[in-house]
Amino acid sequence: MLVVGARPNFVKAAPLVPALSGRAVLHLVHTGQHYDEAMSRLFFDQLGLPRPDTNLEVGSAAHGAQTGLILERLEPVMMEWRPDAVVVVGDVNSTLAGALVAAKLNIPVAHVEAGLRSFDPTMPEEINRALTDRISRWLFVTESSGIENLRREGIAADRVHLVGNVMIDSLRRFLPAAEKTSALRELGLEASSGGARPFVLVTLHRPSNVDAMESLLPLVDALAEIARNAPVLFPAHPRTAERLEQFIMGRFFVQRWNERGTGLRLIPPFGYLEFLRLESCAAAVVTDSGGIQEETTALGVPCFTLRNSTERPITIEQGTNTLLGNDVGELVRGVREALAGRRKHGRVPELWDGHAAERITRQLLQDLES
Repeated sequence: MLVVGARPNFVKAAPLVPALSGRAVLHLVHTGQHYDEAMSRLFFDQLGLPRPDTNLEVGSAAHGAQTGLILERLEPVMMEWRPDAVVVVGDVNSTLAGALVAAKLNIPVAHVEAGLRSFDPTMPEEINRALTDRISRWLFVTESSGIENLRREGIAADRVHLVGNVMIDSLRRFLPAAEKTSALRELGLEASSGGARPFVLVTLHRPSNVDAMESLLPLVDALAEIARNAPVLFPAHPRTAERLEQFIMGRFFVQRWNERGTGLRLIPPFGYLEFLRLESCAAAVVTDSGGIQEETTALGVPCFTLRNSTERPITIEQGTNTLLGNDVGELVRGVREALAGRRKHGRVPELWDGHAAERITRQLLQDLES
């Protein structure tokens, strides 16, 4: 049984579904944590994911209520199905809830993307990661820091496997299709040569950045300053868009773009392929997302992360990521340097080669059959 619930889960599940279903009977559960039906359907269609065997339709709620509802609705499904193993991915509420139900039913759990630690206990994702790792039988790790973190936490070495990154499996598989999308042309960012005009791509959704005017206003001012040099494209997470409207800034974004033909542009979220196209062509990416730190490293695109810590240190040590905290001055300086061609160069980490799902499947089935 493979349990997913949020859009980042879908991207990570995309290579796992064909790898697992090719060698085992697979039951795909969608918890409905990301409940926007159109966006979920778009991601499933673009990623070639089959219709879920079960959709729990839990929808949006506070962390405790949402996790509890998944537990309540998933348990009878798992009791009826009695899988040999339950696979959970990432660090969302669906990840922890899926692992908890399985553990209480004495079904072994495999955690894909295990061992990542930001060491920031205020992040719900950090709690989900640590607890899921504690009750998992298999811990499939994306980078060497995960092995060290789990060793320090007393996890037995025979439970830990460095396999690479399933998100990069998807990136490598779908990049050719992304290059065929019309995203650049539709946004007026396609150059006459067929490439892209220089632009900056922004994604922000973490409460520490968007939930208070005191944190969000300085970031918007910094983006407006960057927009003097190049278009800044901001596909807004639903909560971020809500906060922008709440703080009376949504109109500001639209006006600046319409009046000047450049500057800040606030737009709805994209499908996976369209976003991947923009990400691969951007002169720089500004984000607080963990997965985007990894994708930009794989793509060789400069990334500026507006967080005080990252659970993906390899993107800084080997990749193209720069951790900025909330230093808006450094944000403006760094992005301008990237726009001028003075950028951080990195390399693709070990085993980020598009075959992580195959390694996971091989290890799982080898252990289950022995």
